[in-house]
Amino acid sequence: MRTVANILQNKPPVFNFIDPDAKVIEALQLMNSVNLSYLVVKHNNDFHGIFSERDYSRKVVLKGLHSSTCTVKDVMNTSLPMVTMQDTAEMCMQLFSTHKTRYLLAFDQNVFKGVITIYDILREAIENKEMVFDKLALQAFSDMQDKIY
Repeated sequence: MRTVANILQNKPPVFNFIDPDAKVIEALQLMNSVNLSYLVVKHNNDFHGIFSERDYSRKVVLKGLHSSTCTVKDVMNTSLPMVTMQDTAEMCMQLFSTHKTRYLLAFDQNVFKGVITIYDILREAIENKEMVFDKLALQAFSDMQDKIY
């Protein structure tokens, strides 16, 4: 499998930034205009977190807050798992499963480099399906042989 660096090379540069003091309604409008489900929260080039559709539904709507008065910093996610540029797509799969998240934060020497989404990893698996499925078939065949003998 490829690395986080390889996956980020195939993605456009991060452009979906929002300031932590922006109102949630502004974040929703920006997400709609860029057709993404998350925004990277930055201020003065400092990474602060991620604001996603899930944050909106669980931390604004379900709590009865108003998107026109609530700020992004009040509801953004700051505790997502992090990966390095050398980590593999396989490791990303494990982190998605373990942490039940849709986003991983990629850093290189404490510098934010991008977001790996569950869809990035799905695309990676589809593009390399021969490797993925061959390994699974080989493992299943090996397990079956162990049971027979």
